[in-house]
This record gives sequence, structure tokens and C-alpha cells, in this order.
Amino acid sequence: MALYGELNVKDQGPLSEESSGKPFGEVIRDYEALPNTQWRFGKPNYARVNKMYFDNRSKVHPEGSLESVVSKVVKNWEVESHHIADPKQWKTMDISKFKASLNGGACIDAQTMADVGPYNMLIGDTPTYAASELSFEQSNKIFGGTFSEGFAWEVLEVLSGPPTVAFKWRHFGKFSGTYTDRQGREHKGTGEMIDLIGMCIAQVNESLLIESLDIYYNPDDLLRPLTTGAQSKVAAALHAASDKGYVDLDGLKGIMRAVKPSFPEASAEKLFKAIDKDGCGKVKVEVLVQEIFGGAK
Repeated sequence: MALYGELNVKDQGPLSEESSGKPFGEVIRDYEALPNTQWRFGKPNYARVNKMYFDNRSKVHPEGSLESVVSKVVKNWEVESHHIADPKQWKTMDISKFKASLNGGACIDAQTMADVGPYNMLIGDTPTYAASELSFEQSNKIFGGTFSEGFAWEVLEVLSGPPTVAFKWRHFGKFSGTYTDRQGREHKGTGEMIDLIGMCIAQVNESLLIESLDIYYNPDDLLRPLTTGAQSKVAAALHAASDKGYVDLDGLKGIMRAVKPSFPEASAEKLFKAIDKDGCGKVKVEVLVQEIFGGAK
């Protein structure tokens, strides 16, 4: 999706050429909004997410291939589902029939998706994300801040063609921002690539309008790395380098350089000295991890 923080509700009109992907030499999104379309948060700009896509995609599908067609349909669907509030202005779906479900759960219709938003629909309530407590705007703000360089999407493989289109997909982006969980705790990213793999069965009509989406993936594959990934790596590395659960300053600096390079060496020294109040030269790993991640568990 286009980044929430870059949107301005006063900015309306047709999508720019850079949103199509054309500056990268390939049109991956050819959405043309209706003349009277009102963008929910302002006209989206996909320049940043397109760069993430072209720099890190794993597949290059030939123009006109089934994978290329499905990719364009889904990317155009994303434009509407994230950025156009009124389903009557949607062009990629037959809203009279549209329904969507996650992992075989209850179906929702077009208006419900427009109300709650794709993120809330596709994640639900978990220990670290509260879809039922978040508005459409809040969910987009959370993930726009989490994936500050864009959260891209690609088709990996199409297994069957219309009218029942089954395909495998990948969602990916660098965790370079900050994720705020349902308890309000902030988890700062280290720039690691987050990869989600899933399946979708889409029912389309003869005009390739989407009538239904059955989406399958594990939401924990998204949320776990955002809340425990960097912390677990740092803790494991510190324990491996420790002496009976304690580590010295040189050990701390070496681990942070290797595992969490965004953490300044001067900050490591300051933190170590603040914990090592008695000057013994070693501090407990669990205390270090808690201080480094601000109490996030």
C-alpha cells in the first residue's frame, strides 16, 4: 500500500505515472479512478512501495502471462480497498456479490471491508494486534509506520485460471520503522526483511471483476518478527557470548554491531555503565535485553 504518512486528503485526482511503475520500465498498476472518485486519505503515491517491489521481488513475470494479469488485478484491488472509502466507486469488484474471508473464517461483504479496512480484516485479534479496537485509519497508520520503506506484494505462482483463480503470493518489506502493539509498546525495527507467504482463491467473472476472495496465511508470521524478532536475536547472541549469563562491555559492543547495527556504540557504552553500577565489568544478559528494547517483551 501507499504510505499513510505521505497522504494529504486535499490531494485528489488521477494516480501519477510513478505510481504505475512506468519509471522502472514496467507498468504493474494501471488503475484509473472514476472522475468523481474521492480518495479516502488523499491520492496515494506508490513510488516508495514500487521501489521496494522492483528492488526485492523474487519473480519477473512475462507481460501478458496469467501471473502478470493476476498481479495487476490484485494491485488495482489494493488501490480501492485501501484508498477509496465508497464501495460504489470501486471498479475491481462486483460489490453486489463480493465477499472475503481469512483462513476459512466468516465472510465479510464490500461495505464491511470498506469500514474496517484490509489490515483489520486480514489480521484479526491477536495478543499483539487488536483489530476490533482499531479504526481503518489507525491500522493504516500503524503499518505505514512499521514499513517506512513500503510493504510490497507479488504473485509467486498462479495454479488455476479464471473463473476460479488460485494463486500463491508473497508480501514483503523491511522492518525499518516502529511497530506499536496492542499494549502500546513500541518495537523498533532493525531493517530486516519481513516475508509473508500465503495462498488466495479468487472467484472472478468474465470481466475479471472480483466476486470473492478466500485468503490463507498465518498472521503470526507477520506479527511475531515485529514484536520478538530483533529482541530474540540479540538475546540469543548475548547468551551465546556470555559467561554464566553475564557479558562484558566488549562482548556487548561486538554483539550489537553484528546483530543490531542501528544501535550506536556510544549508547551501548552508556547503557552498560548505567547497569554496571558497582563497576564489576559484567552485567546480566536479561537486564541488558530489557533495557535495550525498552521493556518490550
